[in-house]
Amino acid sequence: MRFLAPFALAACLCAQEPPVRRPPITGVAHMALYVKDVQASRNFYTGLLGYQECFDLKNPGGSLSLTFVKVNDRQYIELFPERAAATDRMAHISIETTDAGQMRRYLASKGVPVPPSVPKGRIGNSNFNVKDPDGHTVEIVQYEPTGWSMREKGRCLPGGRVSPRMLHIGILVGSLSRSLDFYHRILGFEETWRGGRDPKVLSWVNLRVPEGSDYIELMLYKELPAATKRGSQHHIALEVPDMDAALRWLTPRAQATGYTRPLEIRTGVNRRRQLNLFDPDGTRTELMEPRTVDGVAPPVSAAPPPIP
Repeated sequence: MRFLAPFALAACLCAQEPPVRRPPITGVAHMALYVKDVQASRNFYTGLLGYQECFDLKNPGGSLSLTFVKVNDRQYIELFPERAAATDRMAHISIETTDAGQMRRYLASKGVPVPPSVPKGRIGNSNFNVKDPDGHTVEIVQYEPTGWSMREKGRCLPGGRVSPRMLHIGILVGSLSRSLDFYHRILGFEETWRGGRDPKVLSWVNLRVPEGSDYIELMLYKELPAATKRGSQHHIALEVPDMDAALRWLTPRAQATGYTRPLEIRTGVNRRRQLNLFDPDGTRTELMEPRTVDGVAPPVSAAPPPIP
């Protein structure tokens, strides 16, 4: 009878181990922003947009650590007091999974640096952070039944808010191929559209979460904008069914809250009507209708990206 050497036996056993499966990624959970003046930002997100702060966290000395502005039961805008002036306003983005522990094991199997375990955060949800190829922090979150998000389910949802859904978030990226390797090949996001202002250069690529309808918009660049000028690209998009109705709703709220920028409806390259708003730090909130103006799908750009 023949026996395998120990190292050969180990190799056989390893070869028989099934690959680690990726758990579902069901949506975009939040974008976290650094803000210079918390009260001014509250005036924008709650006063103008009509959202409500559902809970917040304090530092040991009692000062504000962050506050959670609720879009719906699964989506938030997190506001952090700025840590340094004249810096990028985007702190991180977050995507939701059904199993954070499994996601940590899956990402590790793909060579993505991950923490040694998945802790529960201060509001009771399981979460951990990884970095995408551009250095953006991507928080992976699993909403726990005992966490604050589910504790407040159905609450802090005023009927008068501008939109009940965060359609997508936009982030600046350099190399498109590296971003697609991370978001598409590893995380399983599916490309739905690409377009550009210039027919010779690609500007945007939309990637939908694999088990949901939210998406991330990759904002491509050749030269990275200065940290103080990224707020138009690092953006939040909110879905509204009727832009004319949204404008009528916003106009008196803009007057009441002192918002003085123009309220202009425009049709984007994707043939959807949009209206852009800017918070006190210059971060853009893009209101967008879910359909094109004529029901026809927008053309898909075949132009090369600024950085391959």
